[in-house]
Amino acid sequence: MRFRHPDGSVLHLAYCTNVHPAETLDGVRAQLRDHCEPVRRRLGRDRLGIGLWLAKDAAKALITDPVALRALRSDLDARGLEVVTLNGFPYQGFGSENVKYRVYKPDWADPERLEHTTDLARLLAGLLPEDITEGSISTLPLAWRTTYDEDAERLAGEALTTLARRLDALEETTGKRIRVGLEPEPGCTVETTADAIAPLTALAGDRIGVCVDTCHLATSFEDPGAALDALEAAGVPVVKTQLSAALHAEHPERPEVREALGAFAEPRFLHQTRTLTPAGLRGTDDLDEALSGTALPDTAPWRSHFHVPLHAPPAEPLTSTLPVLKDCLARLAGAPHPRTHHLEVETYTWQALPAALRPRNRAQLADGIAAELVLARDLLTDLGLKELP
Repeated sequence: MRFRHPDGSVLHLAYCTNVHPAETLDGVRAQLRDHCEPVRRRLGRDRLGIGLWLAKDAAKALITDPVALRALRSDLDARGLEVVTLNGFPYQGFGSENVKYRVYKPDWADPERLEHTTDLARLLAGLLPEDITEGSISTLPLAWRTTYDEDAERLAGEALTTLARRLDALEETTGKRIRVGLEPEPGCTVETTADAIAPLTALAGDRIGVCVDTCHLATSFEDPGAALDALEAAGVPVVKTQLSAALHAEHPERPEVREALGAFAEPRFLHQTRTLTPAGLRGTDDLDEALSGTALPDTAPWRSHFHVPLHAPPAEPLTSTLPVLKDCLARLAGAPHPRTHHLEVETYTWQALPAALRPRNRAQLADGIAAELVLARDLLTDLGLKELP
């Protein structure tokens, strides 16, 4: 979906296909047929943007076979789909029964992360619509914190420097400008937008910036205005923004609230949980850890890294951080000039929701994704942007 900003520039809105995890190229093409095109039809659109997730094997199949890449591009066109952004955070196995800490491997100290991201950049340059010259890729915020030491920091810095040079060369040869955004996430080396400033300002140019995920930002109790202003002051670009909402518990000390939260503790994904205390941010690596004993103070609200559907916050006594998303989006897209041009709805946890809230079939999932995109569209038009055909 494309929108015209009052300044004349175009913003792109997509939804991320990591909600339909597929490890192979055949699986990716099945996603387009079984999920993405039905969402487009529900929206009554001739064209729908998707934030494509390409696992390692799918990416390798495409990078080694130009015919397969052209076929994927033709498939996208035939189904009324377009790609201007990729989700390069998960490397493989995102559909596994237990993802948890595995999603942070390989990290940016491992050469494979650089090679995979380089492959994604080359593929994106070949998938961009003919009238679009800029693409974006979100990626791991360096590493999970417990595996990051001085040697890893050095290797990651060298890898990002190499990536920036490769992106320069890619634009020279293709005319396509691809940028990469580190995606701050609780528990990682780059947990907040503030943590991103030092490693990114050490790099020359603006090829590599930040992907602001509004669920992650809210989970860490970051103020959107302060966070975005600090990035701007440091000259760190917001390469893309993922529109997502976290789980919010206003009174975690109450038994009924803990019981409601317990329904969201599940075995597939990591749900880092945070609270803001007078001494600063406190947290646990997962929701069940927060709920067990006294691991996390319960005298102030809790937020958990669980991407809940934008249009359907959980029932009381819980809610979502949708107000943080709205505040962030207003500052990004409602300014005289947008701070980013790539927006991506990223609720990948539909099948991890409590059983009563999960979609029971493809049709219900498509309905839910379409409803999220309608909400995002309405927020953008309310900010004065005009939806384009």
